[in-house]
Amino acid sequence: MSEYLTLGAVLLLSIVGQNMTVVYAAVIVLAIKIFAQVSGSPIILDYFGSHGLNFGIIILTAAILVPIANGTVTISTMIDSFKTPIGIVAVTAGLLAAISGGAGVPLMQENPNVIPALIVGTMAGVFFFKGIAVGPLIAAGFTYFVMALLQHFK
Repeated sequence: MSEYLTLGAVLLLSIVGQNMTVVYAAVIVLAIKIFAQVSGSPIILDYFGSHGLNFGIIILTAAILVPIANGTVTISTMIDSFKTPIGIVAVTAGLLAAISGGAGVPLMQENPNVIPALIVGTMAGVFFFKGIAVGPLIAAGFTYFVMALLQHFK
């Protein structure tokens, strides 16, 4: 029952904070949870939990590729991105974010106890700072790097 209260609180805070992305996500998860409860089979919820991240990354990557498909971004504009300071910083940030996200997946698999903290941090960023809920994976990667640095200097 507490999972319904927690998801309901996330939904309510999202509505109050006018963050429709989290509203939709909370409604989807609540609907799947209710369906799993009514059907007596948690398979759908488990499947979504284990594969949803991959689906999300696929959809996000596809959306990022649309400017290439519609001709807004060309080979020339991609090459030009290396010619300005903001372009170089953006390429570097994209590289670091991808590496961080890649390190975050094994961290979450090996230390599932870190997931609640990542969720709380991401939700706080969404609710209080108008962030976007893409943070848990990258936050896990940052957590991995910080922990690796601390181990290195120990």
